[in-house]
Amino acid sequence: MQTVERTNQLSLTKEEMLQDYRIACESRQASLTGRKEVFMGKAKFGIFGDGKEVAQLAMAKFFRNGDFRSGYYRDQTFMLAIGELTVQQFFAQLYAHTDVEQEPSTAGRSMTGHFGTRLLDDEGKWKPQTSAKNSSADISPTGAQMPRLLGLAYASKLYRQNPELHQFKDFSIDGNEIAFGTIGNASTSEGVFFETINAGGVLQVPMLVSVWDDGYGISVPAKYQTTKESISEILAGFQRNAPGEQGYEIFKVKGWDYYSLCEVYQQATQVCREQHVPVLIHVEEMTQPQGHSTSGSHERYKTKERLAWEEEYDCIKQMRRWLIENQYATHEELNQIEAEAKEAVRIARANAWSSFNAGIQEDHSQCLVLLEKLAESLNENASEILSIREELNKTLNPLRSDAIRAARRALRFVRREKSAAKRDLLKWLETVQGENAERYNSYLYSQSDESALLVEEVKPQYLEDSPLVDGREVLQACFDAALAREPRLFAIGEDVGKIGDVNQAFAGLQEKYGELRVTDAGIRECTIVGQGIGAALRGLKPIAEIQYLDYLLYAIQILSDDLASLQYRTKGGQKAPVIVRTRGHRLEGVWHSGSPMGMILHSLRGMHVLVPRNMTQAAGFYNTLLQADEPALVVECLNGYRLKEKLPANVGEFTVPLGMPEILRKGTDITIVTYGSMCRIVLDAAEQLQAVGISAEVIDVQTLLPFDLEHMISDSIRKTNRVLFTDEDVSGGTTGFMMQKVIDEQEAWRWLDAKPTALSAHDHRPSYSTDGDYFSKPNAEDVFEVVYGIMNEADPENFPSIY
Repeated sequence: MQTVERTNQLSLTKEEMLQDYRIACESRQASLTGRKEVFMGKAKFGIFGDGKEVAQLAMAKFFRNGDFRSGYYRDQTFMLAIGELTVQQFFAQLYAHTDVEQEPSTAGRSMTGHFGTRLLDDEGKWKPQTSAKNSSADISPTGAQMPRLLGLAYASKLYRQNPELHQFKDFSIDGNEIAFGTIGNASTSEGVFFETINAGGVLQVPMLVSVWDDGYGISVPAKYQTTKESISEILAGFQRNAPGEQGYEIFKVKGWDYYSLCEVYQQATQVCREQHVPVLIHVEEMTQPQGHSTSGSHERYKTKERLAWEEEYDCIKQMRRWLIENQYATHEELNQIEAEAKEAVRIARANAWSSFNAGIQEDHSQCLVLLEKLAESLNENASEILSIREELNKTLNPLRSDAIRAARRALRFVRREKSAAKRDLLKWLETVQGENAERYNSYLYSQSDESALLVEEVKPQYLEDSPLVDGREVLQACFDAALAREPRLFAIGEDVGKIGDVNQAFAGLQEKYGELRVTDAGIRECTIVGQGIGAALRGLKPIAEIQYLDYLLYAIQILSDDLASLQYRTKGGQKAPVIVRTRGHRLEGVWHSGSPMGMILHSLRGMHVLVPRNMTQAAGFYNTLLQADEPALVVECLNGYRLKEKLPANVGEFTVPLGMPEILRKGTDITIVTYGSMCRIVLDAAEQLQAVGISAEVIDVQTLLPFDLEHMISDSIRKTNRVLFTDEDVSGGTTGFMMQKVIDEQEAWRWLDAKPTALSAHDHRPSYSTDGDYFSKPNAEDVFEVVYGIMNEADPENFPSIY
């Protein structure tokens, strides 16, 4: 563990130190005022960075243009110090202001303390990162910022070591950028923290992790959180013993010691930036003056002695004492700064509240006028409308929903009326509903001209002598072509590198393109995904492989909370076009045959979920996604790599559109909807059904998110009047999803002459044998008998019961 010797290298001017003190005072006053705003009912919840101010000032001094932050929700002082947050914006976020100009981090979509810079312009194109101080968008799950941090740092390694990337000066200057991570001491108990720390040490990337240690995790003290009550002590084995050795530099410093903090961050950033050595800075003896959040008081769980110590060693109080003792400032100077900071926060809060209320009050006032006019136009029900208006008029601190709720309730009373006043109210309601859809529901997916839905379809081309090859060779040729044309593309995953993945789709490509482009990773699914997210945030194009679909569960939280919500929670301010590649469905055993597609669909809204039936379709999807700016999950068929497919002549160029099912077999009696490995089983069953006079139309949905954008399945049901949904997920999973999409959203119920039917797997996973697969998942005989039963009900004379 490193100790920092006092040197003369650190030079701080009086003006600089007093400006730091001013920022600390403004940040503290913002925290104190923010808590009051919550208790006054003007904000929903508050969690603040009080007690952490001085350490963040020191970190900010050495945060340069091009650097990235991946932090947690107490970093307001740091964001203020680097100039990427104003106090007014702080309060705009507290009030959940939906105007991106007023609240640029999340446009009111995340609670207070969730920071991020806008990496994209209004068209969704990348802004230059090397001329800005950058912050990736925060999320609430504790420790979940760590996997992304690894990827942000890994990008610097790639930009430094891969000469082909030196041309991308808007994203990196020779890999000199540091990824700064921040985390609370209690959150270091999370598995994602340890996984990231280990991976960072293995990769030797410029990742600087600051642990803000105030001794607690909400009410739980360190003795219940961390062995030896010290994260730096238990990570001491990661410390390098000599320069050039793999490992970390680890520092310990007091969170109230301004000068020592500046010295530590100066030395730590130098070694991290220049040598690409990861660093851990354990900042001890921090305080939390207002407790964890507005949800409770820390007096309930801290002793009187602890509270007294926290008051004495408050970092701002200690910084003030140090400035006076070293004659950098007088009491009067600091008193004036404190008074000015308090006034600045008062003005910023008032401006933020006024701006936040302006649009709401406009809607509120308009609705009151329209309701009054509606009441005046009525002979009946006027009193009910006026009662609704009066209730709305009395609302203190109204929300946007209050006016809309009132309008919708009022319209119930005039449902039989036809008047200009009613039309005016309806027109207003339609307008504000559209505005609120943009405020609250936009940017789940890309709205740029690089959306995957806008990639032009290019059909695969075949020559007379196109070879018949193993399916994995189609993918290999696709990846080879992609790596050749796109220097920003790289692939990482378990066994992806040297052996070319367990199914050989990358075989020989590491040898051809080098270890930086096709890279083996440890068994660490969560941080493989995080590596992809962070690198994609910095303009690279990663394919992050999870070896089997069953193991996606290790990464599902990061995929769901971070990647899938990124564009939404920043309202189009950030993007990370990661392609997550995996394989699943049919094989053997509990952990190599999973198809948890329903779980994936409900967890990953914001990502595309693609389920190709063969490797040619998969290759087309990869070609599509590599032209797009959105994240996606591609689930290849485990049992398809050795099946023979023709190799397209344009294997590196052809694309498969998203949201477009394919009719694999035309029919007239029933529509069978499926995907992935089930396509071959259903086609087999369709042949058997044809033999007994039943004509089945088989449709491969190809992509589950998005799903059948042009309602092809409904068109098929209009013809056949019957439908079966089948897949390998458990009951109520993806079959239920598909049924709701088609029967409800596409209104295919209008054309049905028989009840819609679902055939799924049993509610367990197969045991280890080929028979286990047969008796656990739908087989051709199951499909045949379910379809035959539907036809038996419709026409028992021609289709008598089998059993």
